[in-house]
Amino acid sequence: MRIGIIGAGHIGGTLARRLAALGHEVALANSRGPATLEALAAETGARAATAARAADGADLVVVTIPLRRVADLDPEIFKGRRPGAPIVDTMNYYPGRDGRIGEIEDGLAESRWVERRIGQPVVKAFNNIYFQHLLELGRPAGDPRRIALPVAGDDPGTKAKVMALVDELGFDAVDAGPLDDSWRQQPGTPCYTQDLGAEELRRALASASPERGPKWRA
Repeated sequence: MRIGIIGAGHIGGTLARRLAALGHEVALANSRGPATLEALAAETGARAATAARAADGADLVVVTIPLRRVADLDPEIFKGRRPGAPIVDTMNYYPGRDGRIGEIEDGLAESRWVERRIGQPVVKAFNNIYFQHLLELGRPAGDPRRIALPVAGDDPGTKAKVMALVDELGFDAVDAGPLDDSWRQQPGTPCYTQDLGAEELRRALASASPERGPKWRA
């Protein structure tokens, strides 16, 4: 697949490494321009791109930037992706970093907020795992130590594509329901950074509370 990644931080860089190693064609972008990505591109085999062009021709696009920066994205950049290509949102709301976002504080799921800002449907994934574990702890299907990752989204087809990619990376993909239920995998919930197996993850998602603790509120 051709995969565009917007954001070259911990998760973006990790996905670039893993996906390029699996044989995918990866275009990687950040806010500072391709010249700042030359070393990472050479290391990973990804292609450095501008944010405006990273999604061009992509079969799947990952957005992995600080949540507060979503408002700076031009929605037009997503129109160059292939028809039906999922947009994967890996982002989390951290009030200490992002400032207060009233709609999220009032209960709107983070990914629904993202969707409204970019004007395109998104699938929530890769937001509840430490980047180093994403890099190092993928295991073959059937391994009893395999970690499960939740994937939430509204369209079954695009969600299935993301779940297949999760599996390819060495993790069990668990359908976490529609995007409005993606709060169940946000920071402060029982599945956040817990490295659970599939059944444990399903129980954790079911037991989550929409009430945010003080640490996760502005």
